[in-house]
Amino acid sequence: MKRMAHFSESLPNFVLIFLIVVVCSMIEPSFGNFTKYAEINWGDGRGKIIDAGRGLTLSLDNSSGSGFQSKNDFLFGRFDIQLKLVPNNSAGTVTTFFLASQGSAHDEIDFEFLGNSSGEPYTVHTNVYAQGKGDKEQQFKLWFDPVATFHTYSIVWNSQRIIFLVDNIPIRVFNNNGAFGVPFPTSQPMRVYGSLWNADDWATQGGRVKTDWTQAPFVANYRNFKINACASSSSNGTCESGSGDPFSNQGWQTQELDINGRNRLRWVHQKHMIYNYCTDFVRFPQGIPAECKRSRF
Repeated sequence: MKRMAHFSESLPNFVLIFLIVVVCSMIEPSFGNFTKYAEINWGDGRGKIIDAGRGLTLSLDNSSGSGFQSKNDFLFGRFDIQLKLVPNNSAGTVTTFFLASQGSAHDEIDFEFLGNSSGEPYTVHTNVYAQGKGDKEQQFKLWFDPVATFHTYSIVWNSQRIIFLVDNIPIRVFNNNGAFGVPFPTSQPMRVYGSLWNADDWATQGGRVKTDWTQAPFVANYRNFKINACASSSSNGTCESGSGDPFSNQGWQTQELDINGRNRLRWVHQKHMIYNYCTDFVRFPQGIPAECKRSRF
Protein backbone atom coordinates (compact mmCIF):
# COMPACT_ATOMS: atom_id res chain seq x y z
CA MET A 1 0.00 0.00 0.00
CA LYS A 2 2.85 2.42 0.78
CA ARG A 3 4.53 1.67 -2.54
CA MET A 4 1.24 2.26 -4.37
CA ALA A 5 0.75 5.57 -2.57
CA HIS A 6 4.31 6.68 -3.48
CA PHE A 7 3.72 5.66 -7.08
CA SER A 8 0.43 7.56 -7.28
CA GLU A 9 2.01 10.74 -5.93
CA SER A 10 4.43 10.74 -8.85
CA LEU A 11 1.66 10.63 -11.49
CA PRO A 12 0.03 13.65 -13.07
CA ASN A 13 -3.62 14.14 -12.13
CA PHE A 14 -4.95 13.40 -15.61
CA VAL A 15 -3.13 10.04 -15.61
CA LEU A 16 -4.64 9.16 -12.22
CA ILE A 17 -8.12 10.00 -13.46
CA PHE A 18 -7.58 7.82 -16.53
CA LEU A 19 -6.40 4.88 -14.41
CA ILE A 20 -9.40 5.19 -12.06
CA VAL A 21 -11.79 5.15 -15.00
CA VAL A 22 -10.08 2.11 -16.53
CA VAL A 23 -10.07 0.15 -13.26
CA CYS A 24 -13.74 0.92 -12.54
CA SER A 25 -14.76 -0.05 -16.07
CA MET A 26 -13.05 -3.43 -15.65
CA ILE A 27 -15.05 -4.38 -12.54
CA GLU A 28 -17.32 -7.26 -13.47
CA PRO A 29 -20.94 -6.91 -12.29
CA SER A 30 -21.62 -9.89 -10.05
CA PHE A 31 -25.05 -9.27 -8.58
CA GLY A 32 -26.24 -12.58 -7.21
CA ASN A 33 -23.02 -14.48 -7.86
CA PHE A 34 -22.91 -17.37 -5.39
CA THR A 35 -19.69 -18.75 -6.86
CA LYS A 36 -17.82 -15.56 -6.02
CA TYR A 37 -19.34 -14.72 -2.65
CA ALA A 38 -20.55 -17.98 -1.09
CA GLU A 39 -19.59 -21.60 -0.56
CA ILE A 40 -21.44 -24.75 0.39
CA ASN A 41 -20.32 -25.49 3.94
CA TRP A 42 -22.20 -28.68 4.78
CA GLY A 43 -24.50 -31.33 3.36
CA ASP A 44 -22.21 -33.78 1.52
CA GLY A 45 -23.27 -32.70 -1.96
CA ARG A 46 -26.87 -31.80 -1.14
CA GLY A 47 -26.21 -28.12 -1.71
CA LYS A 48 -25.42 -27.02 -5.26
CA ILE A 49 -24.48 -23.73 -6.91
CA ILE A 50 -26.23 -23.64 -10.26
CA ASP A 51 -26.86 -21.51 -13.35
CA ALA A 52 -23.29 -20.19 -13.61
CA GLY A 53 -23.38 -18.96 -10.01
CA ARG A 54 -26.70 -17.14 -10.26
CA GLY A 55 -28.63 -19.69 -8.22
CA LEU A 56 -28.22 -22.17 -5.40
CA THR A 57 -30.30 -25.14 -4.24
CA LEU A 58 -30.32 -26.81 -0.84
CA SER A 59 -31.86 -30.23 -0.27
CA LEU A 60 -32.88 -32.29 2.74
CA ASP A 61 -33.41 -36.03 3.05
CA ASN A 62 -33.62 -38.37 6.03
CA SER A 63 -29.82 -38.49 6.28
CA SER A 64 -28.90 -34.81 6.20
CA GLY A 65 -29.80 -31.29 5.26
CA SER A 66 -27.42 -28.76 3.69
CA GLY A 67 -26.23 -25.19 3.91
CA PHE A 68 -24.02 -22.41 2.58
CA GLN A 69 -22.12 -19.46 3.98
CA SER A 70 -20.59 -16.25 2.67
CA LYS A 71 -16.86 -16.32 2.09
CA ASN A 72 -16.34 -13.15 4.12
CA ASP A 73 -17.39 -11.68 7.45
CA PHE A 74 -19.18 -8.34 7.63
CA LEU A 75 -19.75 -5.69 10.28
CA PHE A 76 -23.00 -3.93 9.31
CA GLY A 77 -24.62 -3.92 5.92
CA ARG A 78 -27.63 -4.78 3.79
CA PHE A 79 -28.11 -8.41 2.81
CA ASP A 80 -30.68 -9.49 0.22
CA ILE A 81 -31.62 -12.85 -1.21
CA GLN A 82 -34.47 -14.22 -3.29
CA LEU A 83 -35.89 -17.48 -2.04
CA LYS A 84 -38.49 -19.98 -3.20
CA LEU A 85 -39.41 -22.26 -0.31
CA VAL A 86 -39.96 -26.01 -0.18
CA PRO A 87 -43.30 -26.79 -1.89
CA ASN A 88 -46.12 -29.17 -0.97
CA ASN A 89 -45.88 -30.92 2.40
CA SER A 90 -42.95 -29.12 4.04
CA ALA A 91 -43.93 -29.94 7.64
CA GLY A 92 -40.94 -30.35 9.93
CA THR A 93 -38.51 -28.55 7.65
CA VAL A 94 -36.79 -25.24 8.33
CA THR A 95 -35.31 -23.07 5.60
CA THR A 96 -33.09 -20.22 6.76
CA PHE A 97 -31.36 -17.00 5.78
CA PHE A 98 -29.40 -15.43 8.61
CA LEU A 99 -26.27 -13.69 9.87
CA ALA A 100 -24.15 -15.11 12.68
CA SER A 101 -20.83 -14.73 14.42
CA GLN A 102 -18.99 -17.51 16.22
CA GLY A 103 -18.63 -18.53 19.86
CA SER A 104 -20.88 -18.97 22.88
CA ALA A 105 -21.44 -15.20 23.15
CA HIS A 106 -22.31 -14.95 19.47
CA ASP A 107 -24.54 -12.46 17.68
CA GLU A 108 -27.19 -13.61 15.21
CA ILE A 109 -29.98 -12.14 13.07
CA ASP A 110 -32.47 -14.77 11.86
CA PHE A 111 -34.97 -15.36 9.13
CA GLU A 112 -36.35 -18.91 9.58
CA PHE A 113 -39.17 -20.32 7.47
CA LEU A 114 -41.06 -23.07 9.25
CA GLY A 115 -42.69 -25.57 6.91
CA ASN A 116 -46.24 -26.86 7.21
CA SER A 117 -48.63 -29.46 5.87
CA SER A 118 -49.81 -29.10 2.27
CA GLY A 119 -52.11 -26.12 1.86
CA GLU A 120 -51.17 -24.57 5.19
CA PRO A 121 -49.13 -21.34 5.28
CA TYR A 122 -45.49 -21.08 6.23
CA THR A 123 -44.51 -19.36 9.46
CA VAL A 124 -41.77 -16.74 9.22
CA HIS A 125 -39.78 -16.84 12.44
CA THR A 126 -37.43 -13.94 13.27
CA ASN A 127 -35.02 -13.57 16.15
CA VAL A 128 -32.07 -11.45 17.25
CA TYR A 129 -29.19 -12.69 19.40
CA ALA A 130 -26.67 -10.38 21.04
CA GLN A 131 -23.80 -11.64 23.18
CA GLY A 132 -25.32 -15.13 23.10
CA LYS A 133 -28.74 -14.05 24.32
CA GLY A 134 -31.81 -14.43 22.09
CA ASP A 135 -35.42 -14.94 23.18
CA LYS A 136 -36.63 -12.06 21.00
CA GLU A 137 -38.91 -13.96 18.65
CA GLN A 138 -41.54 -12.49 16.37
CA GLN A 139 -43.49 -14.66 13.93
CA PHE A 140 -45.58 -13.87 10.86
CA LYS A 141 -47.75 -15.46 8.20
CA LEU A 142 -46.97 -14.17 4.72
CA TRP A 143 -49.54 -12.44 2.53
CA PHE A 144 -48.52 -14.48 -0.54
CA ASP A 145 -47.59 -18.05 -1.47
CA PRO A 146 -43.81 -18.29 -0.88
CA VAL A 147 -43.47 -21.54 -2.82
CA ALA A 148 -45.08 -20.36 -6.08
CA THR A 149 -42.29 -17.98 -7.08
CA PHE A 150 -39.23 -16.18 -5.73
CA HIS A 151 -39.57 -13.40 -3.18
CA THR A 152 -36.91 -11.11 -1.73
CA TYR A 153 -35.91 -11.28 1.94
CA SER A 154 -33.60 -8.60 3.33
CA ILE A 155 -31.73 -7.77 6.50
CA VAL A 156 -30.54 -4.21 7.12
CA TRP A 157 -28.08 -4.04 10.00
CA ASN A 158 -26.52 -0.76 11.08
CA SER A 159 -25.36 0.66 14.38
CA GLN A 160 -28.81 2.10 15.17
CA ARG A 161 -31.19 -0.71 14.22
CA ILE A 162 -31.93 -3.98 12.44
CA ILE A 163 -34.71 -4.03 9.85
CA PHE A 164 -36.25 -7.22 8.46
CA LEU A 165 -37.91 -6.77 5.05
CA VAL A 166 -39.98 -8.97 2.74
CA ASP A 167 -40.19 -7.70 -0.84
CA ASN A 168 -38.90 -4.41 0.61
CA ILE A 169 -41.83 -4.21 3.05
CA PRO A 170 -40.58 -3.90 6.65
CA ILE A 171 -41.94 -6.60 8.95
CA ARG A 172 -39.79 -5.91 11.99
CA VAL A 173 -37.45 -3.31 13.47
CA PHE A 174 -35.11 -4.08 16.36
CA ASN A 175 -33.54 -0.87 17.66
CA ASN A 176 -30.25 -0.40 19.44
CA ASN A 177 -31.33 0.18 23.02
CA GLY A 178 -27.88 -0.34 24.47
CA ALA A 179 -28.30 2.84 26.51
CA PHE A 180 -31.06 1.02 28.41
CA GLY A 181 -29.01 -2.12 29.03
CA VAL A 182 -30.32 -4.11 26.05
CA PRO A 183 -27.54 -5.97 24.19
CA PHE A 184 -27.26 -5.15 20.47
CA PRO A 185 -24.92 -6.58 17.81
CA THR A 186 -22.30 -3.87 17.30
CA SER A 187 -18.83 -5.40 17.41
CA GLN A 188 -18.78 -8.99 16.19
CA PRO A 189 -18.41 -9.51 12.42
CA MET A 190 -20.93 -11.97 11.02
CA ARG A 191 -21.17 -14.21 7.98
CA VAL A 192 -24.27 -14.77 5.90
CA TYR A 193 -25.75 -18.28 6.06
CA GLY A 194 -28.53 -20.27 4.49
CA SER A 195 -29.64 -23.77 5.37
CA LEU A 196 -32.34 -26.39 5.04
CA TRP A 197 -32.70 -28.87 7.89
CA ASN A 198 -35.09 -31.07 9.81
CA ALA A 199 -36.61 -29.68 13.01
CA ASP A 200 -39.78 -31.71 13.36
CA ASP A 201 -39.38 -31.75 17.13
CA TRP A 202 -40.58 -28.09 17.22
CA ALA A 203 -40.96 -26.44 13.80
CA THR A 204 -44.53 -27.34 12.79
CA GLN A 205 -47.34 -26.81 15.27
CA GLY A 206 -44.93 -27.15 18.16
CA GLY A 207 -43.64 -30.50 16.93
CA ARG A 208 -47.04 -32.17 16.65
CA VAL A 209 -46.66 -32.60 12.87
CA LYS A 210 -43.62 -34.62 11.83
CA THR A 211 -41.60 -34.67 8.63
CA ASP A 212 -43.02 -37.00 5.97
CA TRP A 213 -39.87 -38.56 4.57
CA THR A 214 -41.77 -40.10 1.67
CA GLN A 215 -41.80 -36.54 0.26
CA ALA A 216 -37.98 -36.27 0.35
CA PRO A 217 -35.81 -34.85 -0.99
CA PHE A 218 -37.09 -31.43 0.04
CA VAL A 219 -35.56 -28.60 -2.02
CA ALA A 220 -35.30 -24.85 -1.42
CA ASN A 221 -34.12 -22.48 -4.15
CA TYR A 222 -32.04 -19.33 -3.64
CA ARG A 223 -30.99 -16.68 -6.17
CA ASN A 224 -29.95 -13.00 -6.49
CA PHE A 225 -27.64 -13.02 -3.49
CA LYS A 226 -26.60 -9.43 -2.83
CA ILE A 227 -24.33 -8.05 -0.13
CA ASN A 228 -23.78 -4.32 0.34
CA ALA A 229 -21.80 -4.20 3.54
CA CYS A 230 -18.69 -3.34 5.51
CA ALA A 231 -16.21 -6.16 5.03
CA SER A 232 -14.50 -6.90 8.33
CA SER A 233 -11.26 -7.61 6.46
CA SER A 234 -11.09 -4.03 5.23
CA SER A 235 -7.92 -2.54 6.69
CA ASN A 236 -9.14 1.05 6.46
CA GLY A 237 -12.62 0.37 7.88
CA THR A 238 -14.42 1.31 4.68
CA CYS A 239 -17.45 -0.52 3.33
CA GLU A 240 -17.07 -2.88 0.43
CA SER A 241 -19.94 -4.00 -1.76
CA GLY A 242 -20.38 -7.73 -2.21
CA SER A 243 -22.26 -7.04 -5.42
CA GLY A 244 -19.06 -6.01 -7.15
CA ASP A 245 -20.25 -2.44 -7.63
CA PRO A 246 -17.96 0.12 -5.91
CA PHE A 247 -20.67 2.77 -6.19
CA SER A 248 -23.51 0.80 -4.60
CA ASN A 249 -25.97 2.74 -2.47
CA GLN A 250 -24.74 2.99 1.12
CA GLY A 251 -28.04 4.34 2.44
CA TRP A 252 -28.41 1.33 4.72
CA GLN A 253 -25.82 2.87 7.07
CA THR A 254 -28.44 5.24 8.47
CA GLN A 255 -31.60 3.56 7.16
CA GLU A 256 -34.76 3.97 9.19
CA LEU A 257 -38.46 3.81 8.43
CA ASP A 258 -40.14 6.78 6.81
CA ILE A 259 -43.87 7.43 7.16
CA ASN A 260 -44.71 4.95 4.41
CA GLY A 261 -42.47 2.33 6.00
CA ARG A 262 -44.08 2.84 9.39
CA ASN A 263 -47.54 2.44 7.91
CA ARG A 264 -46.50 -0.76 6.17
CA LEU A 265 -45.00 -2.11 9.38
CA ARG A 266 -48.26 -1.36 11.23
CA TRP A 267 -50.19 -3.21 8.51
CA VAL A 268 -47.94 -6.26 8.80
CA HIS A 269 -48.22 -6.31 12.59
CA GLN A 270 -51.99 -5.89 12.55
CA LYS A 271 -52.74 -8.39 9.78
CA HIS A 272 -49.91 -10.90 9.68
CA MET A 273 -48.08 -11.11 13.03
CA ILE A 274 -48.94 -14.29 14.95
CA TYR A 275 -46.47 -14.08 17.84
CA ASN A 276 -44.63 -11.25 19.59
CA TYR A 277 -42.44 -11.90 22.60
CA CYS A 278 -43.19 -8.37 23.77
CA THR A 279 -46.81 -9.31 24.49
CA ASP A 280 -46.12 -12.73 26.00
CA PHE A 281 -46.87 -11.90 29.63
CA VAL A 282 -47.03 -15.59 30.60
CA ARG A 283 -43.47 -16.03 29.42
CA PHE A 284 -42.29 -12.88 31.20
CA PRO A 285 -44.31 -12.79 34.46
CA GLN A 286 -41.81 -10.38 36.03
CA GLY A 287 -42.35 -7.86 33.26
CA ILE A 288 -41.69 -7.60 29.55
CA PRO A 289 -38.12 -6.93 28.32
CA ALA A 290 -36.92 -3.33 28.43
CA GLU A 291 -36.84 -2.85 24.65
CA CYS A 292 -40.54 -3.72 24.46
CA LYS A 293 -41.32 -0.52 26.32
CA ARG A 294 -39.58 1.57 23.67
CA SER A 295 -40.77 2.60 20.21
CA ARG A 296 -41.08 -0.27 17.75
CA PHE A 297 -39.81 1.98 14.96
